[in-house]
Amino acid sequence: MINNFLKNFCLIIFALIAPITLPAGGIQKTLDQNKFFSNINEIILTSNTSLYSFPEINSRELLIIDIGTTLSVLRNWKVSESEIWVRVELASNKLLDDPNKITKGWIKM
Repeated sequence: MINNFLKNFCLIIFALIAPITLPAGGIQKTLDQNKFFSNINEIILTSNTSLYSFPEINSRELLIIDIGTTLSVLRNWKVSESEIWVRVELASNKLLDDPNKITKGWIKM
């Protein structure tokens, strides 16, 4: 009887404490442990800018981005000292927006 009581007691204690340390448990990980992008840069446009399909002035213009639009910088492309292009992504609601809406492209800096 004491042996069963001890087993049940240990089992209950384990069931109450063990889930806290599991990933889906109650302990919150610090922000350093989470898989956040550490190098996300955002820019806010101060003038109307064209979004291009690839980093070249003669490429197809996808759309005109309005002043005040926030863009996430995905990568940089340096053509020459005076010509720098940036691959950007427009903020969008992936659930509500049109899936065919253009959200990525290149802008000239």
